This record gives sequence, C-alpha cells and structure tokens, in this order.
Amino acid sequence: MYLTICPNTALDKIFFIDEWIPGTPMRTNRFARSAGGKGLNSAVVLRHLGMETTSIGFFAGSVGEELVEILEGYGINIYPVWVGGTTREAHVIADQKNNIHSHVIAGEMVVSKAHSKVFIAHFINLLDKAESIIFAGSIPESLGPGLYSELIPLAKAKGILTLVDAQKDVMKESIKAKPDIVKMNRDEFGWTFNKPVAALEKVIDEAIAFHDAHKLKNLVITMSEDGTLAVTHKGVFLSKAPRQKPVNAAGAGDAVSSSLAVKLQEGKSWEESLRFASAVGAAAVLTEGTGDVLMEDVNRIYPDVKVEKIS
Repeated sequence: MYLTICPNTALDKIFFIDEWIPGTPMRTNRFARSAGGKGLNSAVVLRHLGMETTSIGFFAGSVGEELVEILEGYGINIYPVWVGGTTREAHVIADQKNNIHSHVIAGEMVVSKAHSKVFIAHFINLLDKAESIIFAGSIPESLGPGLYSELIPLAKAKGILTLVDAQKDVMKESIKAKPDIVKMNRDEFGWTFNKPVAALEKVIDEAIAFHDAHKLKNLVITMSEDGTLAVTHKGVFLSKAPRQKPVNAAGAGDAVSSSLAVKLQEGKSWEESLRFASAVGAAAVLTEGTGDVLMEDVNRIYPDVKVEKIS
C-alpha cells in the first residue's frame, strides 16, 4: 500500500481558454474538476499506475465533501480529518495559445492541534500496511512547518521508503529528518534555499553541493523541458523525455514523485526508475485532469526517454 500525506488539500477547477487577454470577457465551455494538493495529485497518479493507495488529509466544508467524492471515484482509500473553514479551490487558467497555466487559489482551512492529533493517529495506525510514503505539499500555518519532520522518523523506524515534496520552511524542517528522497522543482529549490534559477549546468553544480552539504540520501529536482535531475547514492543522473504540448501541466512533478516511489520500491535501478518517472511526468501534461495519466501515453513516450549518468 502506498500512503500519501496531504495536509493542505485543494479542489482544482481547470478552465481552458483560447488566450488570456486582461480586461476582456473570456468565455469557455471546456473545464474540468480534479483533486488538488501535491499529495492528492500523487495519489491519483498511483491509482493510474494500478497501486493500492491510501491518503490522509485535512478537509473542510462542501468543497471538501466534493473533493472526497472525486478521490473515492479513483478508488483511493481516504482518511479525511474534518476541520473548520473551507478546503481551497485552485482555479487553473489554461491559456491554449501561449501554453501558459496560471493558478488563482482561494479558501483556507482552520486546523487546530486537536485536528493534528487525529491526523497523526491515522498515520500511526496505517504504518504497518505502508510500503512507501509520500509527504507532499504545504502545511496549514496553524500547525507550523514541522509536521513531516515529526512523522518521517516513525516511518523510517519501520523501514518504509519516504519521499518529501515540499518547499520553503516545510522543506527546511523536513530535510532534518533525512527522508530517503527530497524532491522539488527548480523554482522551489531556488525559493527555498536562495539559489536563483540558472542555466542547467549551474543547477547541477548547486544540487550536488547542496546534496553533499546536507548529507541527503537522494535529491531529485524536476526542471520542465530540461528534464529531471537526481543526485543519488548511486551517482548523478539527468533524465529527459521528449517535449510534449501541455493540455494541463499541473501535477506533472507529482507524477514524477509517484512513479519514482513505485519503481524504487520495486527494486529498480535509479536509471530505470527515472526513465519511467520521466515518461509518466510527460504523459501527465496531456490530460485535462490534474494527476490523470493515460498508460498508452506513458508507453508511447517511454522508449524515447534519455537517461544520462553525469557522474
């Protein structure tokens, strides 16, 4: 069973428009509703990969109820912790002409320490069934940034593979617990650790230095058309899939997280795991729903993925 942890859930509403023109009315009859929040996106991908998947998250109000219904439709086992406020709604504006995707996020949950205790209790009860755990996304401000760093040692004590996909203070706290995989995109790496986005060669050098300085096990950075960089205990790798014309680019990085966890848990090499993860990430941008993946797209893209061992 794959367990995904998503404290800050969201309902994605994706609107596909011809072109974003400020100050003018823009109409569309093409839109989709999807699960949102990194951990839930990863859970959706896992289900498309045929994995038994369980998710724990905070949910609130009628938006939260709608989101749970969507997740159950995928066959995800949901352990919702109901809180105050409302689950976020992420309005994704997909500009088809310019291939630009913008996010407008509204809503906020009210999470107390008592809610957190219920969340942690669910986590502890599920540990004996979990093979891999993905901790993903932001954490409600009322709980502080240390929730993942509190839970990771509990998973490590049972030998469970742990992957963290987060940014800013949440990631700074999480790396102290030494998860098996630290995963960010290039922008998140820059925002979090004051490493401005730069040319690929510079990012590679910065990533290797960061990995070594913090004594990380494995560091993965997704970089859109530049591919996926992995600084691992087996070497440094760069994986690139053929560029796709995106329909909805949201959730591509979460697809990489999910598929890496699956292949590494199966005992595959980093090269093979990255090749598969890159194909899944590329396929994820071709669907309207966030996190949705068609395996026919994965199988088509996979043979053309290139993996280079840098060092």
